[in-house]
Amino acid sequence: MTCRQLGGPCDLPHHGETHDDVINAQDRHLKEAEKDGDAVHLPARKEMKNRWLHPKKSMGWYREMQAAFAALPED
Repeated sequence: MTCRQLGGPCDLPHHGETHDDVINAQDRHLKEAEKDGDAVHLPARKEMKNRWLHPKKSMGWYREMQAAFAALPED
C-alpha cells in the first residue's frame, strides 16, 4: 500500500506481510517526514498520532485499512 492509500500525501509504497506491518511502515514514514520538517506530511502525521492516542475511536479507520490490504493482489 502507498502512503496515499493510508491517508498520506505521497505515493511511497509500503510493503509487509500483514496490514499491521504496512500501517507500522506508514507510521515510521510519517515520523521520519515530521522529523525532516516535511510540512506536506504533517496533517497525516497528526491524524496518525491521534489514532494511536484514541484506538477505540480509530477502529473504523483500522478496519478500512485491513480490508483494503486484504483486497490487494499478492505480490
